Amino acid sequence: MPRVVTFHYTLRDPSGRVLDSSAGGDPITYLEGGGQIIEGLDAQLRGTAAGAKTRVQVPAARAYGEHDPDQVHRVKRNLLPIEGELQVGDQFQTGADRFSPVVTIAAIEGDEVLLDGNPPLAGVDLTFDVEIVSAREATAEELSHGHAHGAEGCSHE
Repeated sequence: MPRVVTFHYTLRDPSGRVLDSSAGGDPITYLEGGGQIIEGLDAQLRGTAAGAKTRVQVPAARAYGEHDPDQVHRVKRNLLPIEGELQVGDQFQTGADRFSPVVTIAAIEGDEVLLDGNPPLAGVDLTFDVEIVSAREATAEELSHGHAHGAEGCSHE
């Protein structure tokens, strides 16, 4: 039976550099198998008891995927919907819809810009230090909705 799991984490890259952490903030709550966290982390946390502290290694293929060179495109600077100076590493959304892809400026070569549509952590093996705060069996409603509900329920009845 899938569970609703709440955890704190610190995320590191292969060199040990901290990329993200929930320390000092709210923990993450998710429904196992619901697609709310990366698949490799979800799979490795299955069955971990509340109170447990563990280190989870997630290879790139089971995190944000391998870097796909087909997602890198060269475009003319004047075609970009960005005003002002551009810098390598800048990110922007490709459309007005909040679900539009985000691209990263990988290089600026004269009047051309190299845009990378891969997720920023594509191709990166990840290490998570995790502390399971709580774990409980998911309710039938959570299973039918595909996500965990908080104390206030959810807004799409």
